[in-house]
This record gives sequence, structure tokens and C-alpha cells, in this order.
Amino acid sequence: MFKRSVGILKIFGGFKILKVLIADKMGQKGIDLLKEKGYEVKEAWDIPKEDLPDIIGDYDAVIVRSATKLKGDLLEAAENLKVVGRPGIGLDNVDVEKCKERGIIVHNTPNATTNTVAELALAYLFALARPIIRATNTIKDGEWAKKQLKGNELAGKTLGIIGCGRIGSELGRKADALGMDVIGCDVIEIEEACIGQCSLEEVLEQSDYLSVHVPLIPSTKHYLSKEQFDIMKEGVCLVNCARGGVVDEEALYNAIKSGKVRGAAIDVWEEEPIQLESSKKLLKLDEVIGSPHIGAQTDEGQERAGIQAAEAIIEELEKL
Repeated sequence: MFKRSVGILKIFGGFKILKVLIADKMGQKGIDLLKEKGYEVKEAWDIPKEDLPDIIGDYDAVIVRSATKLKGDLLEAAENLKVVGRPGIGLDNVDVEKCKERGIIVHNTPNATTNTVAELALAYLFALARPIIRATNTIKDGEWAKKQLKGNELAGKTLGIIGCGRIGSELGRKADALGMDVIGCDVIEIEEACIGQCSLEEVLEQSDYLSVHVPLIPSTKHYLSKEQFDIMKEGVCLVNCARGGVVDEEALYNAIKSGKVRGAAIDVWEEEPIQLESSKKLLKLDEVIGSPHIGAQTDEGQERAGIQAAEAIIEELEKL
């Protein structure tokens, strides 16, 4: 009895080699896994995004990260698409509902970069408590600003975590080990997550530091806006390693200018790469430190994400 190779699909009149399009750069081990299974793999991250609709129709599976928006015309052009792999967590760059309507399976890798993102949020907490970046800049400029660079200890301070899923809970465990008092809330009810579950209002009122870890969905657009900043403690510090649209950038700017927010660390922006004036205004403030969405950017996290995305695609294609 004939047994097909994994990467080959039996069709009327013969056999077809299954094709996988990798639209964005991913870990090499994941790519190697796909090739070892016999799939025809196209590494297409150097192809201009506007040219992807011309080629995507030939592929049975596609791997995308945040740079490729699998929506609209691009998704329409993917007429043979059966599986989408997303090495990472957020799916706001994929039209999940349209994929569901067409029977296209969508997989992300929520566990792959949990520790990676939590460690960045923790690093930002340290950088807000102790002015490390400003200290580096001043000493490189030849200035000995020792007395002007006094900071605070994290131990004994209250950390409020908004979004107590995998990343928020992991950050909570790390902060608890530092001696912080950790409280949290979420946009959905979670039975076991951060220490000290509270309402959003309680978290805003009590926290010395806030870290945001909710997904960007319609109900969380500008989840932190003027109303929420008004509730916060005077001199609070904010970390956002979730999604840019969760925080109203104009409201954050005004809260910093008024002194309500003492400092902000931002890895994600309302529009990426940065184009909005609200983002540019924030970056001009001394109280703001930022990065270009590097939350998942570690060798270990990317390798795990690539492997898990590849494994998910293999599992689904083997069912065909």
C-alpha cells in the first residue's frame, strides 16, 4: 500500500508537493523543520510586501510575523491557503474572522516568547526606577551628574499588572521575587493569574508602577486614556510591551506633562514604524524611554517561536 511522504499531497491524477511561504524572517530551525518534512519552502521576507499578492496564491501555508498584514487583497489572493503560522502572540495583523470563514487554520505561538517579553518589561521597570539611560548619555557627554541621577528601589513598591495572561503572570512572578507587591486585573476573568486580583480602578489607584499586557482588540483600544490616567497615583511609572493602541498616546503625553506620570517605557506604538505625531511627541520627552517593538527579539524566543509555528503547520498539513 502506498504511503505518501509528509510533504506530498495526493490529488486526482498524481501528487502535489505542498508549498510553504515564509513572508517574514523567522528562526532557521523552524525553516529547517519544514524542509526536512519535504515541503517546498519559499523564503520571501526580502520580497516587497506589495508583490506578495502575486505569489501567495500558489502556497498551501504561510508564515507571517507583524510586518506582513494578512488581510484584504493579500488574503484574497491566497486562494489555496490552508494554514497560517504566526511566530509570536498578537494576531492583529491577520484577518482571523475571514480566515475562519474560508476554513483557513490560524496558529500563533503564545508560549514561545512569554519569558522574553516579561524580561523586557522587567528591564524597563529597572530603567524607570534607576535612570540608567540618562546616566549613560550624560557620562558619554562628559557630564558627572551623580547627584541629579538619584532613583528608587523597586522592592516595597506596588506593581500593577494590566493583563494577567502568560506574560503578565510571568512578570508578576519575577517582580514578586524582587520584593514588589504585585496586584493585577484583566479584561477577562482569570481564575489563576497574578497575585492579588483587583479591579482596574483599584490597580490604577494603588500602583507605583503599571505594566500593560492585554491584546489589542476592539474593547481594549485606548484602554488607558484620560479617564484612567486621572485615576492613577501621582508620579506613577508606566510600561507598555503589549500593543500600541492599548494606550492613548495623546493622553499619556498630557499625563507626563502634568506630572501625573513620572516616566514611561514604551516598546509598542499606535502606528509602526512610527509615523504619528503623538508618538514623535512622546519620544521628545526626557521622561520617556522607548524601543522599536523588540519585546520578542531574543535569539531564544525567536528560535522557539519559529519551531512552534513550523510544528503547527506540519501538524495541520499532515491532516490533508
